[in-house]
Amino acid sequence: MRIVLLGAPGSGKGTQAQRLVERAGIPQISTGDLLRAAVARGSELGRQAREAMEGGRLVDDALVLGMIRERLGEPDTRRGFILDGFPRNLAQAHALDRLLEALGQPLDAVVQLEVDYRELVRRISGRRTCADCGRVFNMLTSPPAAGELCPKTAAPHRLTQRPDDNEATVAERLRVYDEKTRPLIDFYRARGLLRVIDAEGHVDEVTRRLARALGAPLRAPRRTRGASTAKAAASKRASAGAARARSGGTARRKRSSPRSRSKAAAKTARVARGKSRRPGSAGRGRLKGKRR
Repeated sequence: MRIVLLGAPGSGKGTQAQRLVERAGIPQISTGDLLRAAVARGSELGRQAREAMEGGRLVDDALVLGMIRERLGEPDTRRGFILDGFPRNLAQAHALDRLLEALGQPLDAVVQLEVDYRELVRRISGRRTCADCGRVFNMLTSPPAAGELCPKTAAPHRLTQRPDDNEATVAERLRVYDEKTRPLIDFYRARGLLRVIDAEGHVDEVTRRLARALGAPLRAPRRTRGASTAKAAASKRASAGAARARSGGTARRKRSSPRSRSKAAAKTARVARGKSRRPGSAGRGRLKGKRR
């Protein structure tokens, strides 16, 4: 399962991606995480990304695609992946298409998480990130569970708020999303990949909607469905043949039984007629009496 999660800031992409990781056993690929990891490793791509960020420039799309290509070469992506936060515009979407085609890993689905913008403002203001493990929570919709500990420190999560997760900056972020990212909805709809779900309500209900949106087309892809249908048809024919064979054998046995009984009866009759033609003891006495 290879999917992209789309949605405005605060629509729940990160939360649902984390749940998909647990449900499907495939990795979440976040471009932000890739950039931080590449910089921390000191790789060539990480060095170029650091230079761009330290110079106050946006990281070039080609550089991000290079990191995605590198990440998709790791073993845990063989069963699929979840792209979260990329692509963000049409140029990136076209570039991603070319990359995945070259890798032979085309997308299976793109899911758009729809949320009313007033709800988005409320959600974003409640979003927090663990400073140690990077897990995202929302104090309004998905706070840490009681007694939950950070997997990296074995201590309570150290929750921080991103500088841009406040109401003053949300309006601008939504404007940029409308201008740059929303056109991707039509882009992927035209390719037959788009699924749209209502991402408002309880987190568990949104997860169920997402599972339904992904489950139906992915449980039975066309080639698998054809193969399973052919297999079922062959099995049905084999069962029918076996049933006919059993039925035929029984019928033959039933038809042969009367003939066997007729043969036995005919043989008995012949023996009886043969005995009647041979003179018995009473007959011999009568003949002797006549000769006397």
